[in-house]
Amino acid sequence: MKCMGVDYGTKNIGVAISDDRGAIAFPRAVITNDEKIVRSLLTLATDEGVQLIVVGDTRTGGGAENTITKAAEEFVADLSRGGIPVELVPESWSSQEAARFAPPGSPHNDAAAAAVILQRYLDMHPRAVE
Repeated sequence: MKCMGVDYGTKNIGVAISDDRGAIAFPRAVITNDEKIVRSLLTLATDEGVQLIVVGDTRTGGGAENTITKAAEEFVADLSRGGIPVELVPESWSSQEAARFAPPGSPHNDAAAAAVILQRYLDMHPRAVE
């Protein structure tokens, strides 16, 4: 099952797409978070044949809200209305993990963080692999 991973940010959204079997996540794009973001993501998901969207849960490791939790929850609610199932997966430390693979002196890439989030989901849910 092909899946999309999303790293939510107030300025940019990182996107990753899995292979057709839903086994390996690949960074795909960084998209500006604007009024068209949900439509853009749903169009990309449809074009790619995505059957599930995985969004990083912005809550802390202990489950506490942070400064972007409310906005992220609204984003997930809007995305969920698009007809493709949406699931949350903890995103704790995904940006730091993605930064480990960035060239020295470069900041992490939001698409790489989305790939980390998606790969976590794929590893935790081998049922997604056909």
